[in-house]
Amino acid sequence: MRDTLPFLVKTDFPTIYRARIETLQANLGYRCNQSCVHCHVAAGPQRTEEMHWNTMELLLRYAAAQDVATLDLTGGAPELNPHFRRLVARARQQGLRVIDRCNLSILNEAGQEDLATFLATHQVEITASLPCYLEENVNQQRGQGVFQSSLAGLRQLNDQGYGQPDSGLTLNLVYNPLGPILPPDQTGLEAAYRQELTMRYGIVFNHLLALANMPIQRFGSQLLSKGQFKPYMALLKSAHRDENLAAVMCRSLLSVDWRGYVYDCDFNQMLKLPLGAGRAEHTTLMDLLERDLTGAQVRVADHCYGCTAGQGSSCGGALAAA
Repeated sequence: MRDTLPFLVKTDFPTIYRARIETLQANLGYRCNQSCVHCHVAAGPQRTEEMHWNTMELLLRYAAAQDVATLDLTGGAPELNPHFRRLVARARQQGLRVIDRCNLSILNEAGQEDLATFLATHQVEITASLPCYLEENVNQQRGQGVFQSSLAGLRQLNDQGYGQPDSGLTLNLVYNPLGPILPPDQTGLEAAYRQELTMRYGIVFNHLLALANMPIQRFGSQLLSKGQFKPYMALLKSAHRDENLAAVMCRSLLSVDWRGYVYDCDFNQMLKLPLGAGRAEHTTLMDLLERDLTGAQVRVADHCYGCTAGQGSSCGGALAAA
């Protein structure tokens, strides 16, 4: 896999400074039951990296010390970490809002038969990847049979009350483009998803989050191999909007990898860019227990244009400027 970092570090991206941290996003490991071509984590069944329980306890300590409201769990498939359920239960007991970034097909894996029930019992918010409502497109991006498995997972969640009116159980879907283009208007795309999924399959959900593909890891390597890296970067830069800068996720989110190292965002984590502008050494979560990061400068590179292009893109979908 070709590395895009050498083409990203020299940048003219605007300077960004942190606000108060509201979300702690933790990557629980890179193991996944899927190997998606757009995956910026390069996750897959053969990956072995996973967060240990002592690091998870540190997540909870940090959230309490810094009055963080949200614990956002990602991977790989975060549910494959053997301590996932223990962490979720402890976090909810602590009063944290918990988000599970679920690939949906994990709900059908052996040993996960009661996962949907567990998530509903603990009122975990689900942010679920479904890059299209068309079977051919999903299978092209995520693997043969993944679309039908995703529908089965969605039906399990709907049966638990997820996405149903007044249930209090949030189910958001995530869209990624198939190629080197910007995502379409999130509002219009959500309406199309809702019509197609409800009419064809009886599936309901709360909101659709439209995310741009980042020019890193598998997708970035694919761009380089096809001679599309420079054109895609030109597209991102030409579509940059300054008004999106105030809402980018790195201002209020702290990313933590499976070892406990911290980063300004999940994408910087995958590029192994240490927290903070100009720093050469990695910082651990333990180092930050008593440290207020408000006002600190965020480390940026050219991939950051993926968050500010067009309607903007973040872990929460399109930004306020859309």
